[in-house]
Amino acid sequence: MTYAQSYEDVAEAARKDKPVDVWFSSADQSAAREYILYCAQWAKLFSVAARDLGEVVIDNDNDVKAFVIEFANGKRINALSSNPKAFRSKGGKLVLDEYAFHKQPEELWKAAMPIITWGYPVRILSTYNGKGNRFYRMVEDAKKGNAWALHSTTIEDAVKQGFADKVLSKRLTHKEREAWLSEAREQAGDEETWQQEYMCVPVDESTAWLPWETITNCEHADAGVPTLYAGGDCYAGMDIGRRRDLAVIWVLEKRGDVFWTREVVRLKNKSFAAQDAELARVMKLYNIKRLCMDQTGMGEKPTEDAKRLYGEYKVEGVLFTGAVKQNLAVAGKQRFEDRLLRIPADRTIRESHHAVRKVTTVAGNPRFDADRSEVGHADEFWAHMLAIHAADSPYQKVEYTRVAARKVIGRGAY
Repeated sequence: MTYAQSYEDVAEAARKDKPVDVWFSSADQSAAREYILYCAQWAKLFSVAARDLGEVVIDNDNDVKAFVIEFANGKRINALSSNPKAFRSKGGKLVLDEYAFHKQPEELWKAAMPIITWGYPVRILSTYNGKGNRFYRMVEDAKKGNAWALHSTTIEDAVKQGFADKVLSKRLTHKEREAWLSEAREQAGDEETWQQEYMCVPVDESTAWLPWETITNCEHADAGVPTLYAGGDCYAGMDIGRRRDLAVIWVLEKRGDVFWTREVVRLKNKSFAAQDAELARVMKLYNIKRLCMDQTGMGEKPTEDAKRLYGEYKVEGVLFTGAVKQNLAVAGKQRFEDRLLRIPADRTIRESHHAVRKVTTVAGNPRFDADRSEVGHADEFWAHMLAIHAADSPYQKVEYTRVAARKVIGRGAY
């Protein structure tokens, strides 16, 4: 976007009819210099007489410097880093690049207000940086039709318009573009980066129940590998799903005071019979001391069947009320923070755990939930929390010893 913006700025500064000075603010000095280089390229392409003045002091009192290009008509393009003082008492077109990442966005906006008052053009470009900033609020205002014209371009939009072809310098087929997009998503590393940096979707990290670092600190290459099962006591959790959501079985093996993920079973759009069969395989393969299952809604019958097959002492049905989900989430977070869990270094698992948000209802009650995405509805997270709950629950196998009947001899009324 910065490259495209430099084209427009050169065109407006160099034109014969009502040219304008341009004041460009970037998040850092290197970006300001790169922008000026783009402008110089466009000026040369347009055959417009322009001088690159290099770095110029534009405010001696505050020691403010800018990279400057001056055109034959006397107009200038000034590229600065994000120093709010630089924009005081300036006139001309204003461009704020990567505004969500500026160090002092509120002060910068105050300094820019006179430019807006005089009716000069204003361009604000940025990817999202969460929701707690002025850029996010401005976009929300624009969506409501207030003051601004909003233009959004996702990576998918750009690819449809030939971006991947441009990058690879050849004409691509639809299949090749899809493959390029898939690779870009994989390189993004996590869902938050993909959504904010590529899809114009803000992600509020402040409400994430488990921050990325907390999750990745518990990742291990040996986790999630069934062949490494050492025969120890295991605990399992099962989140029931049928059509929209996954059914997930999460198996933990206790080794010392650490619970290792031994296997994660994902079942998409599978019949309850198929889910029962997979659960039977897991119960046979591992020494499952306790199994906790999501008994909410459609989980009622599978839970009853599991209790009948494996014993009520071993299987617990859990109804997902608000209070119960809070208890599960709090206990799981404590284990994560204490690094007493080992989970696979798997993108889907990572995103499922990070997707859960803690929000407060109108009544003031905490609620734990996640947006439904193409990878599920935090199904892995809840199966994992149920497995942790199973490990925390007492294992009580009911045993009895038969007592021989005693023969009572006597007289009297009973």
